[in-house]
Amino acid sequence: MTDFNLDNHISKTPDFPKEGITFYDISPALEDPDVLAHMMQDMTKLAAAFQPDIFAGIDARGFLFSMPLALALNCGTIMVRKAGKLPGKVLEESYALEYGTARLSMHASRTVKGKRVVLCDDLLATGGTLAAAEKLVERAGGSVVGAICVIELTGLKGRDRLGCDVAALQMYAF
Repeated sequence: MTDFNLDNHISKTPDFPKEGITFYDISPALEDPDVLAHMMQDMTKLAAAFQPDIFAGIDARGFLFSMPLALALNCGTIMVRKAGKLPGKVLEESYALEYGTARLSMHASRTVKGKRVVLCDDLLATGGTLAAAEKLVERAGGSVVGAICVIELTGLKGRDRLGCDVAALQMYAF
């Protein structure tokens, strides 16, 4: 593929889920094997710069990208889930939503202690989800060295809430 432009493969729906918000949908990019391969190659290059030992995929779309990244870079991956989805002893972290709060959880037994962890999600907006995941990993003894996303909404300044560098394939103001 030459002259690859991911923007051409992202669907934009204005005023969804509410007026003034644009919904950026990566589904068209995932449906095309050439686009998907190009995305994963580009994400792998960006993620390699963080020199990860392990990835932390964020529920649920982060899982789509963390596993192929882990395989490409000879790393492992863990899942950071929405609260209530994991059995046994878990670590949990709350974060603010527009109307209320939510929680993320991670098995307390995950082996991230002393490891370089890269967070992985499809979208960085306000940064609440990734910041909560960062806290979970740090509580488990890991060192978050970066975050990688397909899309970053730069105008929401989500990266300012994180204590690590962020890499994104596509950026939009809002």
